[in-house]
Amino acid sequence: MRTENGLVRGLVQDEVRTFRGIPYAAPPERWRSPQPARKWSGVRDGTKYAGSCAQAEHPVGVASANEDCLYLDVTTPARAGKKRPVIVWIHGGSFKYGATSLYGPNRFADRGDVVVVQVQYRLGAFGFLASPLLGHGSGNYGLEDQQAALRWVRKNAAAFGGDPRNVTLMGESAGAYSVCDHLASPTAAGLFDRAIIQSGPCAQKYSETNYAAPRPRSVAYEYSRQLATRLNCTSAACLRAIPADQLLTATEPDEFGPVLGGPVLPHHPAERMVNRVPVLHAINHDEDSGRIGAQEVFSGTPITQAEYETTVRQTFGPDADRVLTEYADVRPAGRALATVMTDAQWSTPAARTNRLLSTRMPTYAVEFAGEAPWYVGADKPAWPVGSHHLSDVAYFFDLAVFDPPHPQYSDELIASWAGFAKTGTTPWPRTTPHDRTIQSLNQTGTTRTNFVEDHRIRFWMSLDG
Repeated sequence: MRTENGLVRGLVQDEVRTFRGIPYAAPPERWRSPQPARKWSGVRDGTKYAGSCAQAEHPVGVASANEDCLYLDVTTPARAGKKRPVIVWIHGGSFKYGATSLYGPNRFADRGDVVVVQVQYRLGAFGFLASPLLGHGSGNYGLEDQQAALRWVRKNAAAFGGDPRNVTLMGESAGAYSVCDHLASPTAAGLFDRAIIQSGPCAQKYSETNYAAPRPRSVAYEYSRQLATRLNCTSAACLRAIPADQLLTATEPDEFGPVLGGPVLPHHPAERMVNRVPVLHAINHDEDSGRIGAQEVFSGTPITQAEYETTVRQTFGPDADRVLTEYADVRPAGRALATVMTDAQWSTPAARTNRLLSTRMPTYAVEFAGEAPWYVGADKPAWPVGSHHLSDVAYFFDLAVFDPPHPQYSDELIASWAGFAKTGTTPWPRTTPHDRTIQSLNQTGTTRTNFVEDHRIRFWMSLDG
């Protein structure tokens, strides 16, 4: 296959053609914007994954101290076809973990008849450190990497049978928050035509317990000053000279994410969106039940009522008594905690996001419901976990951490997502700013459900005054 920089040899597997480890940018200089990839002579081997971006060990990561990581993978149906929709996948992982090798795209590309492009981008401190030492606008190198990949897609999609004028940007968790940021980014203008957001509400507010929403530059600068002090650095040159493994160790306990201010992200997505395209916005009905259920299963100890109440008090402070009273009907303690955290930190921002998006662009809001894939080889807790964080991705990509999803239901969802990529519409009603209902997706059937009542949205909004 011929790209703008040279020829690539891939492989054929399971009805798809795959080209891995294609450079979309030059090997990056630490804390500098990505530069165009260099041309190569001969035929580049595209049969192997590139090394993951620098990150610590994690269940949804691939440990690495590698900084030369700006590569992407392309998977396209092997059968003849041209001008297929292109779906650019931005992986999640708390902006600190993840790699293209973790998400098997063959089923998505084949069943959806779409070209799937998976992107690696700089993570953690390497991708999101903002410091006065690095200049005004620093801190969003990971977002810049993603935009460089989108420029590459516009230029090269046709070589893989894709339509360069029909590009859907799709992400989950940190990847979904990234999509929100690109909707708000002037430097992303014209780089994509549709957007799919899964478990990353654009209206999420930044707090010390929520890494994902764009953080104020003042907060990011204060962190960088503390880090520089710990590393005994007073210059950008000193910071850039720190070995990658030492920088990983020094920053592993810390949270990272995009930073407000500067040319890439001058405004929070909740305040201004400059790139208005059709959006499919999805959330899981039970986002936090996977995390809390897994904690119970792997520790072998169910969460006690006392632990539940302590966590609620630590999280919600002066509002804790009202929260405990509102959810007194939910039992046992583990399920109650999962329900509270889901409604407060996921569903309520999702409701705000539905209103935010639908006032600006065509929006289709959906919720994954019912029993979703669970962790391979693990028991479930004594209470139903439902559809939890990351489980929705298993319907589209092969994930080693989850049991395989129901094949027919997975095919139905892939068809719906691919249909949105093709047309910018869905079979479900378009969301309006005053909708209380949402499309509930369940393998037993698709229905409209009252999202506001189900997740006690009015209660949570009353706490905000």
